Amino acid sequence: MTISLNMIVNFRKLFPSFRKISQCSRTFSNVKNDLKTEYDAIVVGAGHNGLVTAAYLQKSGKNVCVLERRHVIGGAAVTEEIVPGFKFSRASYVLSLLRPQIITDLELKKYGLKVYLRDPNSYTPLIKPGGLDGKARSLLLGRDGEENVRQIAQFSKKDAEMFVKYEHMLERIVAAIEPLLDSNPVYLPHVLASATFKEKLSQLPSLKSLLQSVPSEENDVSAFTELMTAPTTKILDKWFESEPLKATLATDSVIGAMISPKTPGSGYVLLHHVMGELEGIKGAWGYVEGGMGSVSQAIANCATDHGASVFTNTPVSSIIVENNEARGVVLEDGTEIKAKAVLSNATPKVTFLDLLPQGSLPQDVELDLRSISYESPVTKINVAVKELPNFLADPNKQKGEVMPHHRATIHLNCEHSDLIHDGYLDAQRGTFSKSPMIEMVIPSSLDPTIAPPGSHVCLLFTQYTPYQLRDGQWDDATRNLYADTVFDIIESYAPGFKDSVVGRDILTPPDIEKIFGLTGGNIFHGSMSLDQLYTSRPITKLSNYKCPIKGLYLCGSGAHPGGGVMGVPGRQAAQVALKDLK
Repeated sequence: MTISLNMIVNFRKLFPSFRKISQCSRTFSNVKNDLKTEYDAIVVGAGHNGLVTAAYLQKSGKNVCVLERRHVIGGAAVTEEIVPGFKFSRASYVLSLLRPQIITDLELKKYGLKVYLRDPNSYTPLIKPGGLDGKARSLLLGRDGEENVRQIAQFSKKDAEMFVKYEHMLERIVAAIEPLLDSNPVYLPHVLASATFKEKLSQLPSLKSLLQSVPSEENDVSAFTELMTAPTTKILDKWFESEPLKATLATDSVIGAMISPKTPGSGYVLLHHVMGELEGIKGAWGYVEGGMGSVSQAIANCATDHGASVFTNTPVSSIIVENNEARGVVLEDGTEIKAKAVLSNATPKVTFLDLLPQGSLPQDVELDLRSISYESPVTKINVAVKELPNFLADPNKQKGEVMPHHRATIHLNCEHSDLIHDGYLDAQRGTFSKSPMIEMVIPSSLDPTIAPPGSHVCLLFTQYTPYQLRDGQWDDATRNLYADTVFDIIESYAPGFKDSVVGRDILTPPDIEKIFGLTGGNIFHGSMSLDQLYTSRPITKLSNYKCPIKGLYLCGSGAHPGGGVMGVPGRQAAQVALKDLK
């Protein structure tokens, strides 16, 4: 991990009156003596899914213990004050895919969750004016349909008309398949001829959800098939003719994935990112007050309020297996804690290949687990700035005044889809992109609690950066070289940005793996490719949240429905475990 802190030595002089904000509203025990020797269930990892698992189990009357290796809860949904006075959503950074029923079940608003809805959602500034009249400087999209039409018409009147139809098509498909997110996948071993009648009967609810997910309109069936299998560029080329609209939409199809918009199947990831909902508004995204750690905090507050125990700085070294049953865990200091069930929020690789004793799983299962792809293109750069970025495309009206585009996801180097593909090709050659795709968000544009007055937090989600560089390793020099490349690009869109930087936190794929335990630096606990979804997540024989070892469950994003859909793997794994614990 590298932290470059420009001007930090003068920080207190710059902001003498600013009071440091604490990360959490509630602390958790680090005292070994507080640990009991036995629980009904142990959750390995206090990421948001692990905390959801603990909350559902504890609300159901089970005695639950959550063990987190880091000093802070949240996993990737965490808030950390790396630069004094600035609270970074250090990994995940926006909220949408936390399922509404989980918010209701766990009373997360009661336990402190507050969300600022974003509108507009997307902003793509242009380095050079373009559009039909050669004067268009940017594309701004949000929930106002008429304004979207006006914005797109700068580049193509046909596209402005088609965009409404395109969105309606996506909405119908999402409405059809959304129930799959909230139900267990069909477990194929229990529908085969060799399965017992009871096993086959148990799959009826999942089969019903699967059959109901088929879009009702014939054209939508064709569109859905194409979304699942075709390159994003092919889909968007059928609908639209203009850039930067196609590039702006294509960013959703590759976010967090080592794929290009020209990769077959990339359309599914696009669909995955329009499934969200906040405050009853479909497709809405928002910033969480206090950063993404506040989501985890609210879930933890619910769990502990019902009696769960959460321990930080308590790394697990192995899972105890006796007679093919999970019987507890061993901590790194040698302490043994027994339990009737162990639920792991770690990645499939860490859970099944690192924590289990060697030889615990059948060889074919282990072979399939070793074949899971965790490839990641992501380098996250968290930046503290002393003033709001001022974009040439839409200059600030007054110094420090937040404008609508500051609240959106800001797409840089996205004037054309080919730019995204070129960045992907760089990574395939083993080098970081010289012209990376950059998504900037400024959560302090809505949330006043995360930065000193007048200052802001800029979070940069960038790609493409390979885990392993062709020439050398990720070290301080290469991290900063890449970050400087990113900053130079931002400077070309918003002059003065580099001078405004107070400090930065650079997280390459190996850093993300080391700090957050995300294998390969993959934010989804495994690639969201077609061969690693639904009945094949993480692998076919483990797609029911269980494994051949009785009492061991996977409750993290490596299970269905996968990364990004917050809380569902945790809830579903808890429900499966509760049936077994009766």
